[in-house]
Amino acid sequence: MRIATWNINGLRARLDFMKIWLESRQPDVVGLQELKTPTDEFPHEFFNELGFTALVHGQKSWNGVAILTRREAELKQAGLPGEDDWGARLITAEIDGGLEFTTVYCPNGKSVAHDDYPGKLTWYDSLAEHWQAGAHPNRVLCGDFNIVPSDLDSWRGAAAEGDIFHTSEERTRLAKLMDDGLTDLYRHLHPDEQAFSWWDYRGGAFHRKQGLRIDFLLGTDAAVAATEAVTIDRDFRKKQDGLTASDHAPVYADLAL
Repeated sequence: MRIATWNINGLRARLDFMKIWLESRQPDVVGLQELKTPTDEFPHEFFNELGFTALVHGQKSWNGVAILTRREAELKQAGLPGEDDWGARLITAEIDGGLEFTTVYCPNGKSVAHDDYPGKLTWYDSLAEHWQAGAHPNRVLCGDFNIVPSDLDSWRGAAAEGDIFHTSEERTRLAKLMDDGLTDLYRHLHPDEQAFSWWDYRGGAFHRKQGLRIDFLLGTDAAVAATEAVTIDRDFRKKQDGLTASDHAPVYADLAL
């Protein structure tokens, strides 16, 4: 089973680009974030023609998450309990083959001085509480986490400590979440490799290798044991057939499921 996460930065702007990627990489399950599309306007037929069904928790203009799947799936949760004010940022499905798959679009926080920053920390507390309540043995939590786990995951390294995405408070929240039985699948297989999943559109950041790794596939022990490979798909942060990419690269993993 090939699973993936991708912040597409606007569904309508990225449909043709996504078609190229889906046909090239042939994933089985994809968690999408930042749809910027209401649930009732999601283009199901477009994805049906590519062999996918979609479970959607959308929102006009902002946020929005979805799960694309080639396998039978049952919706388990739409929205993070207690955090409705933050919008459509979580969706969970039970995937045929024995996998519980959740994708999230975690709040950005904007800056440590912004009112959104403490709200981001509280949102993470709610996510950890929600995750602890689950009991499925084979679970994946993926998405755009808007936190850099360590200096290795930031082009600025230790110089960025204390800035948004790099604060000890954010990292403590992510560590607490992962202490609930989650492993970063990419870092598990590539413990010392510096690689990024997001680059600012501005200033030639992509070509200057000025990125952050903030998009993760996190798995329970059963998912870790089944993981054969994890790829940050940097080629699809580049234009394809003249089409503009998201500022995030897809991340995908091959699981023996």
